[in-house]
Amino acid sequence: MISCTEFILAYNELFKLLEERGGREDLERFWERVSDEYLGNLDRLVAQKGIAGMAEYWGHTLTEKAADAEMRADEDRFVLEIYKCPSIDLLNSSGVEKCFCYCAHCDTLYKRVIEKYGFEYKLYIIDPEKGRCRIEVRKVG
Repeated sequence: MISCTEFILAYNELFKLLEERGGREDLERFWERVSDEYLGNLDRLVAQKGIAGMAEYWGHTLTEKAADAEMRADEDRFVLEIYKCPSIDLLNSSGVEKCFCYCAHCDTLYKRVIEKYGFEYKLYIIDPEKGRCRIEVRKVG
């Protein structure tokens, strides 16, 4: 099986191409379509288990990517701290020019899935050059 990390350089180049040819709006539409059509696993986990499903999803994903990260979850809140994103690390070490908005795809992909189940999702991009960010999710109401 091919690891998800094998596609990072291709994603980066595709993001740059879409932004160059169609602007940020086209790039956002692409991310929305990916979210709607290819995040079924996250969608099912959140629909069935809520925050516990998010922890299960990211637990698997972060293990696969060998991310330097920490998760905290309880009944009402999920926090994911990424200290060194493996995708950004790979892009930085590859010598390719990183898409200036590479980190923004996470916001579009995950927010669309999570918020439709009654959660508030926020992504804080702390340092895009080092790949440091935080995702915070909480139950609304």
